[in-house]
Amino acid sequence: MRKRLLIIQPSHYLSKGTHTVLKSRMKPLVPLTLPYLAALTPQDWDVTLADEQIQEINFHSRPKPDVVAITTWTIHSIRAYDIADEFRRRGVAVIMGGPHAWFDPQEAAQHCDAVGVGEGESIWARMLEDACVGRLQKVYRAPQMPSLAGLPLPRWDLLELHKYGPFKTYSLMSSRGCPMQCDFCSERLYLGGGYRVRPTTEVIEDIKHTRSKSIFFGDSDFGGKRVRAMELMEAMIPLRVRWSALWTSNLCNDAEFMDLAKRSGLLHVNIGIESINEETLKEMNKKFNKVNRYTELLRNLRKRGISYSLNFIFGWDNETPDVFRSTLHFLLEEKVPVAYFNILTPEKGTMFYERMKNEDRILKLDEIGRWPGHTCYIKPRYCTAEEMVNEVQHIYREFYSWKSIVKRLPLPVTGANIASWVINLSQRRMARLSGEVNNNFDAF
Repeated sequence: MRKRLLIIQPSHYLSKGTHTVLKSRMKPLVPLTLPYLAALTPQDWDVTLADEQIQEINFHSRPKPDVVAITTWTIHSIRAYDIADEFRRRGVAVIMGGPHAWFDPQEAAQHCDAVGVGEGESIWARMLEDACVGRLQKVYRAPQMPSLAGLPLPRWDLLELHKYGPFKTYSLMSSRGCPMQCDFCSERLYLGGGYRVRPTTEVIEDIKHTRSKSIFFGDSDFGGKRVRAMELMEAMIPLRVRWSALWTSNLCNDAEFMDLAKRSGLLHVNIGIESINEETLKEMNKKFNKVNRYTELLRNLRKRGISYSLNFIFGWDNETPDVFRSTLHFLLEEKVPVAYFNILTPEKGTMFYERMKNEDRILKLDEIGRWPGHTCYIKPRYCTAEEMVNEVQHIYREFYSWKSIVKRLPLPVTGANIASWVINLSQRRMARLSGEVNNNFDAF
């Protein structure tokens, strides 16, 4: 008899104290994790995928699944736990994995029958088999794979693709990990640290397999290995795709790299600028960001017609209250098309988390990363936590005001400019609802 597997990617609740689940206002990216897990599943399973951003979870399906698998980030964890608890009440075995399970497997284990910690390739089939015969262990730990060669093609056919709109952007992965050592960032620690890249030929096959001309690389740092990134971009030129990615600021001053990126179809790049202050960048161990070259790197993007967005983080000890005004002034003067404003957060596993914990400066420890919007989880040096939230929300509203948008953005006559207008209008709408502001790359 064939076995039934339901794989769920949960959404999240709009705010603490509500059970209203967020549904995407714009068509979300076609997710990678669900169809990739389906591709890893042995052939004697019937697999159903559920992306809660676009569809409801059916707790009453008949016949019911033999196993439910849930992949979750921390922001989705409360909703993930509620889904898991409901299926377990109905007698269905539940397994859980993803970034949140990596950083807090003990908590996740309270809401499921088994937790997968690490890369799923080596433990996924075993967890499913053990679930069917009633011998699940509480925790399965996977070793880090030395190579990313030979990964299967995602099962896009199992998603309800029509619900992602007529112009779909597919999420893909060309590397895992991050080569940088930023003090605040937990992504470089996920899956055991280090930085590994996939073979260029296999990434190209992934792109072809989507049958789409719009691709988003969800890598922490697409350009982490420059030579290999250039090899991949060269191979993408014949495909004539429009693609987006994240990489470090120093690559934007590399003319050879940027020219090739443009020729290969780069539509948008997201860059972690984080601060316009050199001392603050030193504090976060991001000294490769050079403030005195910011104007140059932004000019390099503009002259190539590449849309871009910048990330900023507020709350560092050596900042002053003037940081918000000076940052906004910089953005308006440089006519930056898109910016995201974040509050410094002590993510578990990071050096910054340990420092804040030792200094007794963490607020609401159990809520870190759980909810969308702006929350301050530390005691800042130069203001209160409430003042920090108010200042960040203020800069968001000012940056996405009509006056600012009209001043910053060129006319929407190219694909890159249209993308910038779309995301500005989306962020403007969310900025007026201060609790819902969120980084959102779906427009790209």
